[in-house]
Amino acid sequence: MNGEGIVVVNFAHPLTEAQRAQIEALTGQPVARVLDVPAQVDVAEPLEPQVVALVDRVGLSAEEWQTLPLVINPPGLAPLTAVLLAELHGRLGYFPTLLHIRPTAGAVPPRYEVAGLLDLQGVRDRARERRQAEARRTPPQAGNIGRLFSP
Repeated sequence: MNGEGIVVVNFAHPLTEAQRAQIEALTGQPVARVLDVPAQVDVAEPLEPQVVALVDRVGLSAEEWQTLPLVINPPGLAPLTAVLLAELHGRLGYFPTLLHIRPTAGAVPPRYEVAGLLDLQGVRDRARERRQAEARRTPPQAGNIGRLFSP
């Protein structure tokens, strides 16, 4: 489906040619395809079924979710993005890489640039390493484990 290069799943505003070029520079790969999926939801309704429908509209198979080189441009609504990340983690088997898009300083009219890539799986892995290192440094106090894990 993608040939060679990155597939951007875009749940936000359309990407400009300049932003596509920035993505290519940051990833070192061409943008093979941008899948635009407008993320309009009803915040008065439960988000999970809306997110499932949103992700289904992307049109990727289970195999494609797990094998394509994906970069996600998340929607701006924080609760929507949180549920979206949980859904994507379930489909991909890992946390996706996100675009970090910010306003271009001093631009009139306002413009936006790709500030970087957010490697969420790397963030998760480093947090886990910190947790494990802390656990090795501070062994549990006698008596506390039983209270935490017994019925």
